[in-house]
Amino acid sequence: MIDDILETLDWLGQPIDCGACGHRDRRRDPDDADLPAGGTLPGHCLPRRACVHDRYAKRIQRFFEWNPDLAAGHLAHPYFEVRANAARFAPIFQITRLMADPDETVRSVLARRLPRRLLLKLRDDPDREVRIAAASRLEDADLAPLIRDPDCSVRMRVVRRIPEGMLPAMMHDEDDEVRVEVARRLAMDWLPSLAWDDSPRVRLVVAQRLPPSKLHVLLQDPDWMVRLCVAGRIDPGQLGPLLDDAEEEVRAIARQRTAGLAIANDLPPL
Repeated sequence: MIDDILETLDWLGQPIDCGACGHRDRRRDPDDADLPAGGTLPGHCLPRRACVHDRYAKRIQRFFEWNPDLAAGHLAHPYFEVRANAARFAPIFQITRLMADPDETVRSVLARRLPRRLLLKLRDDPDREVRIAAASRLEDADLAPLIRDPDCSVRMRVVRRIPEGMLPAMMHDEDDEVRVEVARRLAMDWLPSLAWDDSPRVRLVVAQRLPPSKLHVLLQDPDWMVRLCVAGRIDPGQLGPLLDDAEEEVRAIARQRTAGLAIANDLPPL
């Protein structure tokens, strides 16, 4: 196991001295016969496994899992991994002091724990990971300012969470992946507007979702995959332009359906 191999150095690269530790009364000997295999030791610490002074985040996290009562006392620690892990276990009313912490890892932890009133203050955080964490918890109108976030990963999280009625505001997002997600969720009344989107992936989602009676708007689509989808779903009486399509597979599907033959649905899922 990695806990048995990695050396016990602190965040400054110095050897850890358990004898000088303020929590030495909680130390357990790794050779103790009664240690639970892979389990927890509440109220204890263990070299190479659970140590607040270790430079490895997993060992620090495990220390606070075993000793949550000590978390609040480490919120001002100079090592960001200690502050971040302490913030996961300390009482909420005590972690508010870290909202302006210089490290984004710490602020991301807060974004996953703080109540809405304080979470709103992290919505404009300079770091994308903090804003993503905030967007993962905010709802409805609270997400509106993030619709124009400069980072596409933040906007992707927003488009998956905002109410359906707010989706038209993201129909012209600059990122193709965001618009694909918009097309997957957009109300049917708005969906035809994306039939002229620049991205063939967006138009393919439109072709997969529109009712057959409205697919005629995509009959001349420049992308053959979109036309293939249309050929497999449009009302047979409207297949005319696709019977002589430049793409063999599109022609084949159109002619099979015109002849009343069943076709396999090999289209990619939404």
